[in-house]
Amino acid sequence: MEPWSRAFAGRLDEHELESKALRGNPLGDPNVRPLWVYVPPGAGDVNLPSIYLIQGLTGQLDMWRNRSAFRPTVLELVDRLFAEEGCPPAIVVFVDAWTSLGGSQFVDSPGTGRYHTYLCDEVVPFVDARYPTIEDPLHRGISGKSSGGYGAMITPMLRPDLFGGFATHAGDALFELCYLPEFREAARTLRDSYEYSFERFWEDFRSRPAFSKSTDHALLNTWAMAACYSANENGTIDLPFEPETGILREEVWARWLARDPVRMAYTHGDALRAQRAIYIDAGKRDQFFLDLGAAAFRRALEEVGVTDVFFELFDATHSAIEYRYPLALRYLAERLT
Repeated sequence: MEPWSRAFAGRLDEHELESKALRGNPLGDPNVRPLWVYVPPGAGDVNLPSIYLIQGLTGQLDMWRNRSAFRPTVLELVDRLFAEEGCPPAIVVFVDAWTSLGGSQFVDSPGTGRYHTYLCDEVVPFVDARYPTIEDPLHRGISGKSSGGYGAMITPMLRPDLFGGFATHAGDALFELCYLPEFREAARTLRDSYEYSFERFWEDFRSRPAFSKSTDHALLNTWAMAACYSANENGTIDLPFEPETGILREEVWARWLARDPVRMAYTHGDALRAQRAIYIDAGKRDQFFLDLGAAAFRRALEEVGVTDVFFELFDATHSAIEYRYPLALRYLAERLT
């Protein structure tokens, strides 16, 4: 009953997937993960494209049900798109890649776990085995915002054998603009509040309401990204700067830049040229300047010969842009059908 809930025209199935890839992960996070699959109304037994929807940093699957004032939830937006707005039918898969550091960036890392393997080699086969999907990369897409947008950009580059289209809303890109500026705040806060120790930060962070200090985001984001981009096989994590001074550690920073979608585009041109659908957008007032990252990624695509791209910078910040998700889902559904 509205406004408390909206009856779905389609069907949302809730699964649990026991992951071999995530078993024994270095953070001790659960290897049994929730997985939701949305089937549009009237799907029947006809094979359909599939679109994987992934979340940003700190996202966990049940947050798709969160409601903001006077706005539908993301699940309701998805259902309305297929039930009322004439979008070509597609199966939408909601993937959980939460970690106790906030997220995984959907990569395999000795600092967090094998989340790229989980997504590509466990979730995709699980869905294909149970739903009438078209088991062809040209009919499978992936979409996300922020860190989810990052995952949506890099996964098809790394696995064009699985994904033939993607959409990124303000995805992490052009790392010198979105990550590096936070290093100075992280270094100063480590010095003044935590005796240069991230371990002390995490003890404090977990002892109180999360994000109750203004410096929490810079520290959490910096450590989470380091765990994804510059962790070593022995489990240690290298910071890209000296905590005592903030001086950049060039060799570690280079490991981060190698994971930047803007840089990756130049070495994964074949995979990008094989995509049937690429959607990029961001708010012009994005707090992390990911609108510039979006523009830089688009430029890189052009330079490797990919010009059939949807691109838009719109009037918004990084926050509360869930209303853009249906636009990308429609674009992918139309292109991947």
